[in-house]
Amino acid sequence: MAEKQTEKTALKEVIAVRYITKDNARLEKNGDFIRLTVTLPDDEGNSEEKTYDRIFLHRAFPFDYPYAYISVLDADSKEIGIIQDVDAMGEENARLLREELDRKYYTPVIRQILSVKDKFGYSYWKVKTDEGELDFTCRDTFSSLLKVGGTRIFVNDIDGNRYEIPDLEALDHKSFKKIELFL
Repeated sequence: MAEKQTEKTALKEVIAVRYITKDNARLEKNGDFIRLTVTLPDDEGNSEEKTYDRIFLHRAFPFDYPYAYISVLDADSKEIGIIQDVDAMGEENARLLREELDRKYYTPVIRQILSVKDKFGYSYWKVKTDEGELDFTCRDTFSSLLKVGGTRIFVNDIDGNRYEIPDLEALDHKSFKKIELFL
């Protein structure tokens, strides 16, 4: 019987969604990190206030809803709760959350492809972005390109950085020809 109760409790933890709102949470800068103080129900349903000196934010739908459905994790990667909408967290909290999400999901937009050279399974890119001219390297170019929707592409380099081409059709003809083979 005790084993069944443990399984039931474990299942409740997996399916329980805890929402973090402006009414039950307080965010503040903690050095380079964000500290969260939140009041949420514990396993027995009693309200419990906890402070997390460092939290990690993850977008559940990074391409479609970049500032909604944000998973908030503690230092052990255990989910604390979900923020349904960053803007509903109040002006100061929303600013902190947006800054952290923009830092984590920093993605320069590729405006022009100057060159792509393929050599021994790596491709060496030279591009113009909204942040200026950049050079990066991709391993296995075909799998480094992620198509999102019809003409939107994300490029992942060997260091884990992401670059975005919002619309392949908006690229100039020479840029498109340089990556056409990999699409």
